[in-house]
Amino acid sequence: MVAEWKQPNPDLKTRGLKLMTSTIRCSTPDVFDLRLNSHSRLNFIQALIQAINMGADEALMLDDRGFVASCNSTNFFIIRGEELWTSDGLTCFNGITRKKAIKVWTEAGLTVREAPFTLSEVYSADEAFVTGTLGGITPVAMIDGRPIGSGRPGPQTARMNDLYQAYIQA
Repeated sequence: MVAEWKQPNPDLKTRGLKLMTSTIRCSTPDVFDLRLNSHSRLNFIQALIQAINMGADEALMLDDRGFVASCNSTNFFIIRGEELWTSDGLTCFNGITRKKAIKVWTEAGLTVREAPFTLSEVYSADEAFVTGTLGGITPVAMIDGRPIGSGRPGPQTARMNDLYQAYIQA
């Protein structure tokens, strides 16, 4: 069941998302059961409003320790070389598309790193993308006004999308 249907914007796949790091943090497991996607998401909504007001498409959110956690409505990944990095999952929804992205990258014989990482590691990443039920794999071009890699969707994100599309078509 999908509570709200949104048609994914095909332009975002071509140009990539612009993210802004929010001052609002992701919820921790002691106040928000991350296994359930039905609780109040006020902090995520506030983070999105903050990002939109700054000209971004979505908010990148940190955890209570200051490490990158997720976006306000999607899961966040970076690529360094051929390594796929994502948060340790302690303060983000461990969504279906997130799990499948990790699965297909691993099954392709590539390395996945699920561990805390910093915003400075994000800024120096080769590529970045987000995952979500409606958008699948969506590239990220800029974060906080800084281009990620070339500032355009890159070849490893395209590779991830190809792996993901093959998986869901099978």
